[in-house]
Amino acid sequence: MKAIIVEDEIPAREELEYLIEAYSEIEVTHFFEDGLDVLKFLQEQETDVIFLDINIPSLNGMLLASTISKFTKRPYIVFTTAYKEHAAQAFELEAFDYVLKPYDEKRLAAMLSRLESAYKRDQTEATIQERSQHPRGQEVEVHAKASNRINLKKNEKIIVTDVNDIYYAEASEKVTLVYTQHEVYTMHMSISEFHVLLPEDMFYRCHRSFTVNLTKIREIVPWFNQTYILRLKNLNAEIPVSRSKVKEFRQIMQL
Repeated sequence: MKAIIVEDEIPAREELEYLIEAYSEIEVTHFFEDGLDVLKFLQEQETDVIFLDINIPSLNGMLLASTISKFTKRPYIVFTTAYKEHAAQAFELEAFDYVLKPYDEKRLAAMLSRLESAYKRDQTEATIQERSQHPRGQEVEVHAKASNRINLKKNEKIIVTDVNDIYYAEASEKVTLVYTQHEVYTMHMSISEFHVLLPEDMFYRCHRSFTVNLTKIREIVPWFNQTYILRLKNLNAEIPVSRSKVKEFRQIMQL
């Protein structure tokens, strides 16, 4: 699930980004301070959710949300603001939520959980509808977890791969790069979507942009701010463990 943050105050933006990373699997891909810049971006690219301040330059958050509400494919909108008085108008625009500053951590965490659940539900419904409309053979290739196999794509070919051969996956703009010992595959889905296809006991989402095969870790190197860098067996790669994941990672690895 991809998101953009529209916020012209850097401390508020950085706090929101940290809380999103700490309490969700949402990937923040872009930051904006100006409403018109957001509109230009959305004319060329898509995003799943917009965390939107109201008091921003050029085109305020309410006018921007009103314009977005007319899109055929509309992202979720979460208003993040210090002003209570716009809440009624926000929900008239079918905003997903209206979060007040300063942020209440528990309130924000609960909202992010609901947002991810709503996204997964809507994606499932959309997938079912899309598959019913596509000719046979056009569906996105997925796997059953019980089979321990996954279909990876390279050069228009589908490579049936044992999940144990996957070392890690990395988010790269609109796609996910999947690394085995000798190959790199491109999956046209977000890393969040790819991660759920993998066995939970083997793969760990150590960073918003990385999923790693725990059985392939060779070395755990202490890094800045009490985080870690992971080095893998038989592969020249370094995988970061984000600050929000350190505690859970230590428990998993019994550090």
